[in-house]
Amino acid sequence: MSEQKVIEQRGLWLDEMEVGAIYKHAPGRTITEADNTWFTAVTMNTQALHLDAAFAATEPFGQRLVNSMFTLSTLIGLSVTQLTQGTIVGNLGFSEVSFPAPLFHGDTLYAETTILDKRNSKSRPGQGIVTLEHRGYNQDGTLVAKAVRQTMMFDSSHADEAVAHAAQQTEPTQPETGK
Repeated sequence: MSEQKVIEQRGLWLDEMEVGAIYKHAPGRTITEADNTWFTAVTMNTQALHLDAAFAATEPFGQRLVNSMFTLSTLIGLSVTQLTQGTIVGNLGFSEVSFPAPLFHGDTLYAETTILDKRNSKSRPGQGIVTLEHRGYNQDGTLVAKAVRQTMMFDSSHADEAVAHAAQQTEPTQPETGK
């Protein structure tokens, strides 16, 4: 019997990323009141625009706004499975973040990412720096968030190490006999 091929879901290696390519991420994420309240509370952000419906009703948008840090986190999170799951070394930073329109409870956030630039690292063999532009749109197609992010990514030479590590994790262990 031949071995069955196993394909593990992962992001893209540095050498698989194409400058100029646009990646559309699915599914979108509908933002609930509970999401916004929980995130706002757990991050100690007591801004009344996120928590106090009566106060927010008197402000320019007439209702509570989704916490912009939740919007940013969700925007980046929507890209992980397709781009960076298991292939990222880490985030290096954000050079631009903007929120051109508000997000409200019940809105659905959709995301897409463009690879703006990539280069091999001069000091870290097998790794490189990728610049990504993430854009988030609500269900009506209105741009609600944009972020330019720099990441350190593994190239495909890391795949062999990842496979070896995964194999170690799935090997059955022998129980100790107690002798």
